[in-house]
Amino acid sequence: MSKSKTTMAKQVAQAVMDFQEKTTGHMPKAVTVVLSNDTLVFTLHEALSPAERDLAKKPAGAAKVQEFHRQLFSTSAQPLRDEIERITGVKVRESIAEVEPATGAVVCAFASGTMVQVFQLVHGISAKTWDKSVSAKSSGRTKSVKAKSKKTGAK
Repeated sequence: MSKSKTTMAKQVAQAVMDFQEKTTGHMPKAVTVVLSNDTLVFTLHEALSPAERDLAKKPAGAAKVQEFHRQLFSTSAQPLRDEIERITGVKVRESIAEVEPATGAVVCAFASGTMVQVFQLVHGISAKTWDKSVSAKSSGRTKSVKAKSKKTGAK
């Protein structure tokens, strides 16, 4: 029996989708996986159920949805951590999950003691645009900045 080959990013994305469906009964529309050094971040797009989206329209409901997903993740994430370790060959040191009720995105960031800030843009940026030199202003001075992408995406 031969196994079909696929990237780690796609395997992790599939594991995340399976985990989300198993724990919530709702499959996200897509999963984006980004790896930079020792930090693995994935975003579950449209991960909230219709009922959760309705509840999240009001601040009190949004807080309940956030807390529910925080607790659900903290009590059920070990099998996902184990699967990520199996796929990558690297143990997961720590993990967190945060839900953005307005958009239904669920962001899970795995880091080793570092602060991870995630910004979801209105639309994507091409790798060509991301990697090109741009002019940046800093303290009143203009200098050339080179941005390098270390991202791996899987949807």
